[in-house]
Amino acid sequence: MPDNTVTVVGNVTRDPELRFLASGQANCSFGLAVNRRWQNRQTQEWEEATSFFNIVCWREMAENVAESVTKGARVVVAGRLEQRSWETEQGDKRSVVEIVADEIGPSLRWATAQVTRNERKAPGEARPAKSAAPPRQEPDTGYGFDEEPF
Repeated sequence: MPDNTVTVVGNVTRDPELRFLASGQANCSFGLAVNRRWQNRQTQEWEEATSFFNIVCWREMAENVAESVTKGARVVVAGRLEQRSWETEQGDKRSVVEIVADEIGPSLRWATAQVTRNERKAPGEARPAKSAAPPRQEPDTGYGFDEEPF
């Protein structure tokens, strides 16, 4: 198991941005806000801190994230920390630490999700067009709303 693993749960701060490299490889990035809340033992007041992370994902996951995740969604991200460095046109040196995602999924703590499995495709093959999913129907339990099921 790699030594550099991180799992964060937070809210998406900006809609995912999907890009394609010259090679055709998909890349997607978005921001994630992770809140931490604790009670100050001296004042008994609740305190809060927010950390912001840039999330990067690649290939099929990048396309899936761009189609599935929107600003405000609560997601679970598992991945690794990576640092990138570059030089601006003015000669200034910059660096950033990002989370490169291995897995991204919806947080089901306060929400529900409907998962649709994509068909596998060969490398370089376009993804098939999605058909409209039928509306979700509640199962018929055979009981009225005012009856106990047992």
